[in-house]
Amino acid sequence: MRRKNKGFTLVELIVVILLISMLGVFVVPQFLKTVSKARKDIAKAKLADLESAIGRFSIDCGRFPLQEEGLEALLMVPEELEEKWRGPYVKRRELVDPWENPYVYIEEGEVNPGSYDLISYGADGVEGGEDDNEDIFND
Repeated sequence: MRRKNKGFTLVELIVVILLISMLGVFVVPQFLKTVSKARKDIAKAKLADLESAIGRFSIDCGRFPLQEEGLEALLMVPEELEEKWRGPYVKRRELVDPWENPYVYIEEGEVNPGSYDLISYGADGVEGGEDDNEDIFND
């Protein structure tokens, strides 16, 4: 005799739940690694854009931004450069990394001696770290 009730048995439901769980165990970590790598790549690309903007600022003004001015010099004209400044060189949103932390500008570079450093401190926004928290510097 055939059952007239249509539906899934408990065994079928458990098998489906196990299959979905197994997929989650393998797929989710790979997806998270991909997202992490994409954010780092975006941070590096934005650092390159900032370097280009600082280069344009330097050509127009005859110097790099001072430490006191920071990257704000790319947005608003410093007082003594009113006649030379041709900015804004960037938009405000370009001054934050993919984790919404501000990029750090160091006038006397340690990673780039004789030039300046641009740094993203990663997801945690503090110096040092590994994986998502790894510091990213301009080349």
